[in-house]
Formats: sequence, structure tokens, C-alpha cells
Amino acid sequence: MPSRNFDAAIRRVVVARHRSLAEDIQRFREDAGLSRAALAGAAGVDAAFLGRIERGDERPSLETYERLAAVLGADLSVRLYPNSGPAIRDRLSAPMLEALLGILHPRWRTFTEVPVRRPSRGWIDLVLHDAQERALLAAELQSELRRLEQLIRWHAEKAASLPSWEGWSQLGAAPDVSQILLVQRTRATRAVATAFARQLRAAYPAHPDDALAALTTPRSPWPGPALLWAEVTGSKARVLGGR
Repeated sequence: MPSRNFDAAIRRVVVARHRSLAEDIQRFREDAGLSRAALAGAAGVDAAFLGRIERGDERPSLETYERLAAVLGADLSVRLYPNSGPAIRDRLSAPMLEALLGILHPRWRTFTEVPVRRPSRGWIDLVLHDAQERALLAAELQSELRRLEQLIRWHAEKAASLPSWEGWSQLGAAPDVSQILLVQRTRATRAVATAFARQLRAAYPAHPDDALAALTTPRSPWPGPALLWAEVTGSKARVLGGR
């Protein structure tokens, strides 16, 4: 079931998309010197309905937008662009998240399923904030290491987009943003990590033991982007130290 944050973020995007299209329709219509009645009649749309569309009171179908665009001599473009990766967690992410939350020292404030909007749009699995150290960590949880280059890029882009999160202004002084990648430790993920060790070391250079110390103790400073491993057994998981 989608979270409230997810639903709210989708509603905001939908409202903005319809508002933008409504403004385009009104601008194109006025530039063409057409009345609402003339445009509505040519497009086979009720004139009162068109008025409500332009005022932002209606959310018409794609067919209605296509009809209006065709009369106005405009093209309607709708497509999906790759952005910051899927918001869906697999079944193994829940115990991994529980294990990570379970080891945290109280100095870390936690936020789950954090939406970011710009320059990249997506959801961050977990955000950790230490006000004293002014550290803000974007944590991603992965049970597999598929499309590694894309994963590394998306993680960095979503972390860099944290200032667009609506909770950013409540953090006080601007924090230093960093990253955690928590990966399930399996034969397959270890093989990928070995094959692409240099890429992972460049993206997550901090030693896991230093990262664990910072997460679990009151005074250890955050060492920088880190990759941690999780061992999952059934519905339980534990976060591991060492590379």
C-alpha cells in the first residue's frame, strides 16, 4: 500500500501537470484569437467544461487534451523519462531497514521514504540526521546489485536533491549531505562487488567499520559515503562490519 508521503507527492505532481497544460491551452487559444466556444466546438468538447479546464477546476483525459491540442495545431507529448529509480522496496528491504534502525544511536533522527523533487525526482529509503554533527545521510537499501552504474548515479543524484525535500528547512543549519548503501550480502552481490570493486570504492570510500561506529556510538564523526552489508535470514537481518 502506498505511503501518505507517496500519495501526497503524486497529488502535487498531478496538480502541477494539469495546471501547466491548462495554461498552455489558454495561451495557445488566445494567441490564435479563438474564443472558448469556438475551440470547444471544433474539438467536440463542452464549452463550460473547457472553461473549467482553463481555470484548473477539471482534470480531463488525455483524449480531451489531444482533441484540444489538435485544433490548436499543437502536439501533446506524454512519455516516461528515467530519473531516480523505483520507489518500490522488495520484500528483503523491510528486515534490512529494521536492522539498520535497530543499531542507530539516539543522536540520529530518522525519516523514511523521503521524497525529493529537483534536480532529480524520487524517494530515498531512509534519511538520517545528526544535528550536532550537521550530517545528513541518504540511505538506499538493495537486495541485489543490478545496473550498478545507474544505482550509483541515482543514489548520488537523489542525495544531491535533498535540499528540495520539504523537511530540509526544519533541519536548522545546512547539513553536510552524505550517503549509505546497505546491500544484502549474498554470493551474487559479493561477486558483483568484487568485479567492480574500484567503482564501489570510488563511490563509497569510507571504511564500513568507521561508518558503523558513527551510526552506533555518540561521538564518532561520520566518515563519508559508505557501503554496508546486511545478512538476511528469513524475516531477520543484521548489519555487518568489515569490507
